[in-house]
Amino acid sequence: MFYEPEKDDHGLPFNPYKSIVVPRPIGWISTVSRDGIVNLAPYSQFNNLGYDPPYAMFSGNAFPDTGHRKDSVTNATDTGEFAVNMATYELREAINLTSQFLPPEVDEAALAKLEMIPSRLVKAPRVAASPVHLECKFHCSLALPGNAFDQVHHVVVGRVVGVHIRDDVIMPDGKLDVLKIRPLARLGYFDYTTVDTVFTMPPGGPNIKAREAGLEGCPRRRADAT
Repeated sequence: MFYEPEKDDHGLPFNPYKSIVVPRPIGWISTVSRDGIVNLAPYSQFNNLGYDPPYAMFSGNAFPDTGHRKDSVTNATDTGEFAVNMATYELREAINLTSQFLPPEVDEAALAKLEMIPSRLVKAPRVAASPVHLECKFHCSLALPGNAFDQVHHVVVGRVVGVHIRDDVIMPDGKLDVLKIRPLARLGYFDYTTVDTVFTMPPGGPNIKAREAGLEGCPRRRADAT
């Protein structure tokens, strides 16, 4: 089959697009408003950008009917800070609860009965039960046009200035135990998935040391290789 998104002519009972770019990691973004109100919300339009230095991005469309920016976007751009809490299978119900469209004055973390703990370098608190956190300083934002006023996507990019990893998810060889963490990811429709299988596939070809360093995210090792 072939269809043009602009025409929405796929002829299927459900739009397939969000089941094509999968799985998508979920950025569970915590921010604090100018008034000191904590906001916590998951975003599946989320990923890392580079690693030397590391950047993280998330994108959210507007509130339905109003076109107002999501609270996470507003808070991150207003205060210049946000934190990313790793979404896990164990925390799936709380993540789903914090995905609701709620007024800015509502603290989603309190609603989900989540303990929040301070960050070291940013004001946004972290979800205590999450095993990994990224503290981020605002770098830039941009708006992607939508087909309706409330479908504009606001992209926020932050520079990662601090990383927290819980000791019990670090294996003896120094790697993260992803199978223990079980990161949560979005598919399409109402579907999610989690990481429960890992396989290794080393790179080959020329400049192998540089490629290995890049895949591992080791800038110092890359410099040594060159």
